[in-house]
Amino acid sequence: MSKSRPKIFAIIPAAGSGTRIGGDIKKQFLPLKGKPIIVHTLQQFEHCSDVDEVALALPESAMSEMELIAERYRLHKISKMVLGGVKRQDSVRNVLDRLTLKESDIVIVHDGVRPFIETKRITHLLKVCKEYDAAVLAVQPKDTIRRSTGGGFFDQTMDRTALWLIQTPQAFRAKLLVKAYEKAKKDKYYSTDEAALVERLGVKIRIVEGSYDNIKITTPEDLELGLLIFERWHMKGWM
Repeated sequence: MSKSRPKIFAIIPAAGSGTRIGGDIKKQFLPLKGKPIIVHTLQQFEHCSDVDEVALALPESAMSEMELIAERYRLHKISKMVLGGVKRQDSVRNVLDRLTLKESDIVIVHDGVRPFIETKRITHLLKVCKEYDAAVLAVQPKDTIRRSTGGGFFDQTMDRTALWLIQTPQAFRAKLLVKAYEKAKKDKYYSTDEAALVERLGVKIRIVEGSYDNIKITTPEDLELGLLIFERWHMKGWM
């Protein structure tokens, strides 16, 4: 690795309970074509030459299992396994606190249950982040979107061309992400993603086109769709 190149860290929050998907197995460890979902996700980062290290946030009960999984599937880029927090934001912060970061380094945050992220999209996202300091994958909605403020009736049709469905990975210069998390902690502010935290610093986030395959598996229906996506990816040699 060139001394002049910023180091690339990937943080994978995987400490969720998976209550929406049901069952006794946490959603990140549910099998998808013979492998836990989290393995499919991690292998995409393992195969991406731009990523240097991967750090996981996990439930305490899953630490030992994840160590065995990392060894079995040769996930050599995993450098840290950190105890997750109450919320996703807490989990990512716990990992950030354990990383040794230079200001010019780049941190990617990606959901552990988004296994269908192409390595080429990770690479492209990093390229954009190096230029703009903050970049996020997103896709535009296909359906008409209407707003209702209550009462059981629609009151506005939204302009679909101005709307984006936010995905992960999300990539940021380390100095920005650390500062954003420090401010959020001070303000006791929570959001559902890192982009919102960084925007609170007055930073504009560069949009990078994502993929409709890059689904987050949180329900039984998502798992069924994931099986279909897997079959198509497998036929193309992507998995």
